[in-house]
Amino acid sequence: MLTVIAYGLAIALNLMILFIGLRFLFTPVAAATGYGVPAKDDRAYLTIKGVRDGTYGLVGLALLIFVGAYAEAWFMLVVALAPLADTVIVLRNGGTKAVAFGIHFATAVLVLISAALLFAL
Repeated sequence: MLTVIAYGLAIALNLMILFIGLRFLFTPVAAATGYGVPAKDDRAYLTIKGVRDGTYGLVGLALLIFVGAYAEAWFMLVVALAPLADTVIVLRNGGTKAVAFGIHFATAVLVLISAALLFAL
């Protein structure tokens, strides 16, 4: 059962971050608003975020499929820095605490839980 939960959470998190990356590529201004810091129509920087997040999602899925749970666990541990940094970015740039903690910090916690579950396999 632990294996199903660990893999299921890892797959779900990787697919969600891939979705967020695609959203930043195809609807960047709306995605930035959802991120917690509305942006003007500066598509270059919003595209960078889309590529970054999309790449994280694809790398996570590739590690899980081709290398295994242990490599994915290390990846999740390291990649948790991104939503932790996003929490600080939202707070420092006028975003709400609800978005900073309710979305970004909560995501970091889920990613760390995923890492712990994968390490436990």
